[in-house]
Amino acid sequence: MPKLLLGCIADDFTGATDLANNLVRAGMRVVQAIGVPTAPLDAQVDAVVVALKSRTIAPAEAIAESLDALRWLQAQGAQQIYFKYCSTFDSTPQGNIGPVTEALMEALGCDFTIATPAFPDNKRTVFKGYLFAGDVLLNESGMQNHPLTPMTDPNLVRVLQAQCKRKVGLIDHAVVARGAAAVTERIEQLKGEGVSIAIVDAVSNDDLLRLGPAIAKMPLVTAGSGVAIGLPANFGLAPSSQASALPPAGGLRAVVSGSCSLATNRQVLDFIQRGGAALAIDPLRIAAGVDVAAETLAWATPLVDKQPVLVYSTAEAGAVKSVQGRLGVEEAGAMVERTIAAIARGLVERGVRQLVVAGGETSGACVQALGIAQMQIGPQIDPGVPWCHARTDVAQGTPVHIALKSGNFGGDDFFTKAFTGLA
Repeated sequence: MPKLLLGCIADDFTGATDLANNLVRAGMRVVQAIGVPTAPLDAQVDAVVVALKSRTIAPAEAIAESLDALRWLQAQGAQQIYFKYCSTFDSTPQGNIGPVTEALMEALGCDFTIATPAFPDNKRTVFKGYLFAGDVLLNESGMQNHPLTPMTDPNLVRVLQAQCKRKVGLIDHAVVARGAAAVTERIEQLKGEGVSIAIVDAVSNDDLLRLGPAIAKMPLVTAGSGVAIGLPANFGLAPSSQASALPPAGGLRAVVSGSCSLATNRQVLDFIQRGGAALAIDPLRIAAGVDVAAETLAWATPLVDKQPVLVYSTAEAGAVKSVQGRLGVEEAGAMVERTIAAIARGLVERGVRQLVVAGGETSGACVQALGIAQMQIGPQIDPGVPWCHARTDVAQGTPVHIALKSGNFGGDDFFTKAFTGLA
């Protein structure tokens, strides 16, 4: 087998498909593995994205899982390693972006790397080290209310330095705008100042494309998915429609959503306003011992034969905090994830072969419930969200098309558009 060009480690499942999507659009053939594979790579691909569920676990566990992924990727001959985190840079105060980055640097013998969650296609930009979501700073975007990883500081140098032992610096927009040579010069300057990790400004795709050649020889790149658009060219690859080709889709259609982001709230409302069949899940009824999964599947079974159905636990920030106050943050989230995962599995058992899952933690739970080991990455629905093709025993040998959507991604009509755009 030819050596793997790029080996990627993603800290959640939707983030993994987000990264894979950008690599495919730039010309790479990509497979996404769910968890660290136990066997050697047996596919003719340019990149593998190992999807972990490590964003919100304890730092020591996140480090251990990430190093396991690194060792497997190294065994496949990966020429460069890419650690992918969310474009909102969300993390706990203890990590896991900083601790995992430093552990990977140590394992690779890497004395310098970059860090930037910039993804202009999804309105995530970095300027003077500050992260913007659309036209507002991150801490004014709704991310300050995230139920697991609230972000109250938009200064990425400050946020990352709090998580790192190594010194964190900045490559600002004035440098990036001058091109790869200027970025390389700034990197050498920062190294001389004792800096090991640099936040990089980027306000456009042009910035990311200028950055690409400057990091071509870097053993480790850490970023959101945006930086990926500038990497395939370093390996002599160019965009090609063949990279995203998937088998034709068929079967029934459904959406399950556990995200409470503002974007997903709007998508749920849009689907309902268009007359879609939708059912909300009440976490308090789950906590009371009601078999909400069975009730939901009984509701969905006669409807899904005729139209796509939506099952959601999406709620406004105040309602989420109320439930968390009664049940606890972790238990409330885990309970909903388990229920939605059981519903997703039941829907596939009933013939759903086109499934959209919204929310990073929810996506991880659903993919695991379906026993999906790897996915072929296909065409983009909206920036950061592709359709994927996978096999699962739950579908009785029939492949499924599945889209894993980060909570903050997608236009208001995403749940409708996703199905109309699938061949």
